[in-house]
This record gives sequence, structure tokens and C-alpha cells, in this order.
Amino acid sequence: MGYAIEIRGLTKKFFASKIFRRKRTTALNNVNLEIRPGELFVLVGQNGAGKTTLLKILCGLILPTSGNVYINGEDIFNNNSHFKKEICFVSGEERSFYWRLTGRQNLEFFGRLQGLSKKEIRHRTDELLAIIGLKEEINKEFRYFSSGAKQRLALMRALLHNPSIIFMDEPTRSLDPIAQTKLKELIRNKLVRQDNKTVFVTTHNLNEAEFLADRIAIIEKGEIRACGTLDELRNKFSSEKLEDIFDMVVKLV
Repeated sequence: MGYAIEIRGLTKKFFASKIFRRKRTTALNNVNLEIRPGELFVLVGQNGAGKTTLLKILCGLILPTSGNVYINGEDIFNNNSHFKKEICFVSGEERSFYWRLTGRQNLEFFGRLQGLSKKEIRHRTDELLAIIGLKEEINKEFRYFSSGAKQRLALMRALLHNPSIIFMDEPTRSLDPIAQTKLKELIRNKLVRQDNKTVFVTTHNLNEAEFLADRIAIIEKGEIRACGTLDELRNKFSSEKLEDIFDMVVKLV
């Protein structure tokens, strides 16, 4: 069986302009990862460690300085239009919805942008409402949605075209504890265990990573410092707590 996501030698360098000179900053340095189909993979790291940069490259939003990314065996930089049908992206800070449109109208608009027919959008929306909820909110204007409802609508939009791979950048950010728990259970139990989708999540919340992950990778200063199941990491670092493991990995840098 091939990999759902395969990352080889991925490096990203940015140029930061300063007075009279330019400074090159390395955001990612020779990242190599392999994620299997149907796996819930969690990337943890501090703010500025490179999590979001990596996710943006995997989604085709920015280009790397060097390296390759394969989605279901295909090089995303040589087959850009096709691979985007296989993926979706969900951000913890969703600002792209139209505030004066209802939730349903927003889904209709973005579904049409994805090439879906009105009939397909209505059918898929009803399916997702049964899974994700929002039946009481879907006909309200988006500006009246709670943070949890906004995040669930973002997930519905991402799933409209039924992708096989889901990228989530800190999806529980700004959610209250109850909404966080519901979203994490939805990700783990419905999307991965039941629907067999591949989910790649970034977070700096170690409790969230421990709850969700089949495997965990720790990134620090743009480099993958450790990767494995929770049991594998516990055995390697002789510690039961992910927090202690994370601290050890960061101090090794």
C-alpha cells in the first residue's frame, strides 16, 4: 500500500527585508514524513516552529525552496489541479465566510466554486448536517454563529467535495472546552475510524495531540525532531508524559 502523504527533503527559506540588507530565514529544513491512508497524524510544535508553513506547502498554497510532496503517489507540484480534488484545508482562524449570508448560502457559494452542482451541494449539505450538526444554525446569517458553529461550518465546507485527505491547522483554537471535545471526537471517531479518511492535524496543545493521534511528530525550528506512536515515543525517551518528551526534544535543539 502506498502512502497518502509522502514528504521528501522539504526545505523552505524566506527572505526578510532589513534596512540595507536581506536576511534569509529557514522555516523548514529537510523535512521527511510518511503518512499512511486512514491515519490520524498530529504535528506538534511551539509557535513559530514551522507547523503552518509545512501545512501550506502540503496544500499547495506556497512553494518550497526544495524537496517534493506526493499526495496519493502524485507529485503535487507537477499535477496541481488534480491533487486538490483529493484534499481539503481547515483553519482554526476562519475568516473567509460571508458574514451576511446564511450558513447554507455560504456552502452553496463555495460548493459552486468547487465545481459542484446545486443538487450535489444540497445532497451533501444534508448528509453533513446529519453528521456534524448545525441544523439549528444553518439558516442563520454567519455573523450570528458561535465560534464552535463557525468551526463546524468550516469543516462542512471542506468536506463538501468528499476529499480523502484533510489538513487541519490548530482546529480547536478559540473553542470552548465542550466544543473542543465534540470536534476532536468527530475527527477521531467519525472522519478517521468510520470514514477512513487521512487526517493531518497541527497543534501546540499536547493533550489534544495525545487524545487524537495515531502517530505524533514533534517539530522544532523547522526540523522534525521525533516521530512515532505515543508508545514508541515513551519507550524512546523513557517517559510516560508527552509533555516531558516534548520538553526533552526541544532541549536537544
